[in-house]
Amino acid sequence: MILIWSAYLLADWVAAFSIGLISNSLGDSSEVAEVEDLMVFWAPFLLLHLGGPDTITAFALEDNELWLRHFLGLIIQVAAAAYVFLQSLPNKLWPATMLMFLAGIIKYAERTRALYLASLNSFRGSMLKEPDPGPDYAKLMEEYSSRKEANLPTRIQITPELRKESLVDYYGYNENALSEFEVVQNACHFFDKFKGLLVDLIFSFHERNESREFFRKRTAEDAFAVIEVELNFIYEVLYTKIVAIHCKKGYFFRIISVSSVFLALIFFLLLDKSKFQKPDVGITYTLLIGAIVLDIISFVMLFFSDWTIVARKKPPKESIFATIFEKFLTIRRHGFSNLRYIKFPSRIIIRSGLPEIKCRKISLRILCRRWSESVSQYNMISHCLNERRKKVDELYDYLGIKEFLDEQAHVSTKEFTGKLRAFIFDELRTKSEVASDSETAKDMCSSRGDWVLRDNNCNDLLPWTIHKEFDESLILWHIATEICYNTEERTNNESEKDKQDREFAKLLSDYMMYLLVMQPTMMLAVAGIGQIRYRDTCAEAKRIFHKWDLIPGGNSKKACERIFSINTEVKPVEVKGDRSKSVLFDGCILAKELKKLKREKWEIMSKVWVELLSFAASHCRANAHAQQVSKGGELISLVWLLMVHLGLGEQFRINEGHARAKLLVGK
Repeated sequence: MILIWSAYLLADWVAAFSIGLISNSLGDSSEVAEVEDLMVFWAPFLLLHLGGPDTITAFALEDNELWLRHFLGLIIQVAAAAYVFLQSLPNKLWPATMLMFLAGIIKYAERTRALYLASLNSFRGSMLKEPDPGPDYAKLMEEYSSRKEANLPTRIQITPELRKESLVDYYGYNENALSEFEVVQNACHFFDKFKGLLVDLIFSFHERNESREFFRKRTAEDAFAVIEVELNFIYEVLYTKIVAIHCKKGYFFRIISVSSVFLALIFFLLLDKSKFQKPDVGITYTLLIGAIVLDIISFVMLFFSDWTIVARKKPPKESIFATIFEKFLTIRRHGFSNLRYIKFPSRIIIRSGLPEIKCRKISLRILCRRWSESVSQYNMISHCLNERRKKVDELYDYLGIKEFLDEQAHVSTKEFTGKLRAFIFDELRTKSEVASDSETAKDMCSSRGDWVLRDNNCNDLLPWTIHKEFDESLILWHIATEICYNTEERTNNESEKDKQDREFAKLLSDYMMYLLVMQPTMMLAVAGIGQIRYRDTCAEAKRIFHKWDLIPGGNSKKACERIFSINTEVKPVEVKGDRSKSVLFDGCILAKELKKLKREKWEIMSKVWVELLSFAASHCRANAHAQQVSKGGELISLVWLLMVHLGLGEQFRINEGHARAKLLVGK
């Protein structure tokens, strides 16, 4: 990520610096004319370089807002390259140079236009429809009043708005497992319907009912597959050139660009190069062939993109292309079936006097997956037990690398398994079935564990959710989950479901703490004073861990057992006051309450964590989800999009649509 970020920032600087060097060298009398001609011919390649690849135009959402700066850069760089070219005239390579100028300007303009189209104002403006004043109320009432004055028996008949064609009408309703083509087609359909989420637009009951009906009948695997492709569409619209080139004008200019590079290569092949130096000729061929190869790669990627598949409208019939597309989509969704890993040498060790090569396995799934497919983990107790020395911490903080090193040291990842996928989907689908109307859906979105607790008759635990701020509730449940996880005796009689629920609760607990601590911008709308509360809780935990000689490198199990053994008959706030926002021992009290639930506690706790996750997902700002798409994606973004499609959101504010009123005269 750091390497890509550095290359992205250095691209413009390198191009400007290189054109400056070429310009200065033209005035050097020691350079022969042929060498100067070649150097001028190289200048347009820098414009191609500034155009960048099709797969990345912006590194972050904020880059799109700087499209005007890039447009100014386009004008300046083209002017500089044109100045260099005019300065070199007469030039033997002027036809090839002009062709490369044309290709470079097109590529750079594509990038600038892509940034403009993805900017917030432009993106919102592209989705806004014509202003809707609704039916003419004044005209209707004037006619109604005039007929009443004429003593005519008049009444108003209301006809509901007609149902529009839906996805079911267009593709035909199918409750079976989705094919790879259907996954992409459905994802594109819902992306077109709901891309307004990214700019906080509102939606109608027609759209809610259609997506809710579709996703409720899907399996967890198919539902998440559609969501993953939909997030991929979001990424491509916001961070790539796809919108700029996937249209008739885009194809036209791309053909001109590729043809220009190809004609420039032919011209250079036919040119007498006897007066050129061989290294310079080799560099020129490398630049030309490299540009053509990159264009070929871009074409192949465009040909196999989801946009091309969607453009076919219907799944292709049996043919070689249909087989290739189907195989490609299968690999993207499921990976390679026979070859799952590749090995490469990582280090050499000496064993029994002989050298032995140790290999490291890399999953090939990384090459074809649509998002990270992992769940980040951060554990507060573990972090407190592995505290760095204070002076070292202060040094890292002074250098501005403390947060980066904390993430490297204390954040791990776990695979987003099919079982976890099914568990989350089943919980959200159950809520969707209950939320038949938009008001109930809003109540569901506002639940922070209380709906699960009421449903399981755990009313004694409700104060730990509804009477607490969200960030406080999250830290409390994280501490309680960690204590229960580390103090529970494992038995052979434990069912597979109990084991699974325990692992789900632990995984989601650590993930939510990761979001609160390591991704504060995502949780900004719901975090409150979460950072202050977290720091105070960590400070109290470190103090008692030092007292118990558990730092550094203490065991989490032993630490949780010691915390659990503390007498908590008196509430901490009554002893300590409320200046400190630490909730360490409040979490211990909650853990003791949860212990009373016996065997069903892990099922309840795992469901509470899904509800806390869904609350955070639905209340996060849309641009926070969009920002994470470029960094590999987050589980919370998938949950957010899935909730919307299941009708669990506050975006559906058009309940009835236009009423069609008619005046009827007569009895």
